[in-house]
Amino acid sequence: MNNDSAVLAAGCVLWRRSPSGHGIELALVHRPKWDDWSHPKGKLKRGEEARQGAVREVLEETGMTCDLGTELPTAFYQVEGRPKEVRYWAAEATGGRFEPNREVDRLLWLPPAAARDRLTQPRDRLLIDALLDALHSA
Repeated sequence: MNNDSAVLAAGCVLWRRSPSGHGIELALVHRPKWDDWSHPKGKLKRGEEARQGAVREVLEETGMTCDLGTELPTAFYQVEGRPKEVRYWAAEATGGRFEPNREVDRLLWLPPAAARDRLTQPRDRLLIDALLDALHSA
């Protein structure tokens, strides 16, 4: 893909240990503009490194700070006729609090199977599998 014309973005599959003590939960965000459920992500600012952008987008969209882990598969798709490239990382939530905002009006913490069912785009489900593989091999 020609990166000169591609929209570059970054995001995270944000996770935390379940408050019940059993397994993990994943953060999904609802974006009213698209009426979809997705992983937190967004366009990179000019000159911004993808890792920095991923952490910034998680903070902006979820209110959470995080520790980046393994890089997950990059997503490639078209948006309004332009190629988009989104780099993702596994990220453990380390603190913070969600406040609804213009871009994201809801945040859900769900077990992986429920998160997979809630995601709007099938390509986002593959990232859950990649996260679980990364956590199991860590």
